[in-house]
Amino acid sequence: MAIILQSSSFLISCNSVPSTSSCSCRRGLIRASINIPNNQKHKISLPKIQRRERSVQEQELISRFSTISTGSSPIEKQFSPSKKIDSLVIEKLYAIKEAVADRVEMHRNIGEQRSQWNNMLLTSINGITLAAATMVGIAASNGDSVLGLKMSSTLMYLAATAMLVTMNQIQPSQLAEEQRNASRLFQDLHNQIETTLSIGHPSAIDVKAAMDKVLALDKAYPLPLLGVMLEKFPSSVEPAVWWPQQFRRQLKRVSDNTENKWNGWNGKLEEEMKEIMGVLGRKDQEEYIRLGEKALKLNKFLAISGPLLTGLAAVGSALAGPSTHGSWAAMLGIVGGALASVVNTVEHGGQVGMLFEMYRSNAGFFQYMQESIESNLTETEMDRRENGEVFEMKLALKLGRSLSDLRDLAASSSYKAEDLDEFASKLF
Repeated sequence: MAIILQSSSFLISCNSVPSTSSCSCRRGLIRASINIPNNQKHKISLPKIQRRERSVQEQELISRFSTISTGSSPIEKQFSPSKKIDSLVIEKLYAIKEAVADRVEMHRNIGEQRSQWNNMLLTSINGITLAAATMVGIAASNGDSVLGLKMSSTLMYLAATAMLVTMNQIQPSQLAEEQRNASRLFQDLHNQIETTLSIGHPSAIDVKAAMDKVLALDKAYPLPLLGVMLEKFPSSVEPAVWWPQQFRRQLKRVSDNTENKWNGWNGKLEEEMKEIMGVLGRKDQEEYIRLGEKALKLNKFLAISGPLLTGLAAVGSALAGPSTHGSWAAMLGIVGGALASVVNTVEHGGQVGMLFEMYRSNAGFFQYMQESIESNLTETEMDRRENGEVFEMKLALKLGRSLSDLRDLAASSSYKAEDLDEFASKLF
């Protein structure tokens, strides 16, 4: 159309000029008219196509705006059932999250309370013991009117003995450490639930896994003292277990991309995980079990020695007097009370029970790491495993190592095996 307009304007201009130029203009018009059919065929058809495409796009935009305004789109209709299921799952996870947050605060408060028990009972028993020893010394130095001092010191020693037996049975420092561990682990579970909710796409498997973890923690760290309290002097040291025995992982969607087909795993990473699992079992877990056994033996010795010394001191205070035998009995009452206060201070002031629980918990942590590695390696379906790269990073952070340092540890373990002197964990 533009060529036709130009040619028509050119023809008008030629009519207004002399004849010599009009001939050349007509010749130019003839040449333009010869070329018109080809240009016209291409130039005129393209705007029609563009107009058709534009009209189709406008119709699509109008239909989209109309569906948005009405609030019912085909996508929403297609995924509305799954959204209802996800909302129910999210509601359950929020309920579990609130319960976990309540348990965190509960265990923290009870841990502080039992730590105060340890301090108050330690101060009270030592005060009673030293006061009874002082009375025995005064009764032994005075020959007359010592019956009241002897009876008072004897009763105070007997009371200290009964209090020591009770205190050694419950081990307040160990109870406080149990509650601190429970508070930390429940806080970790709270953070895991928050991560699941923030990432999105939670499922019923996540709800089941969270419930199992809560129940396992309740069983591992009970709140009551009577009936379900953990044994404070077991026959053998066993690692603490606070996780469900069966690891559950959500079924993940397999990507068509070849890089993601193996879910971040490869043969080299599997061999590294096997070596690290061996180091955790041979070095770290065995070391903390050995330390736990030593702490348990020391705690047993101190728990028996304290009440025994106060009991002997009570007998000595009852027999104390001016005679020869009475002087030896008075010495037994004084020395026994002094030694009992020293033993009580070492046991409960040094918190030997807390050390035993800490070693037992650390051994359980390394057992948990081994089981988590083993559960991933034994899973044959790659899409059911945790992502290999993410799992390796988590393991390195929990062991206090960088990724390169973790790989160097695996290489050293494969080379030295049993002769490896290095521990897997650098945190504790």
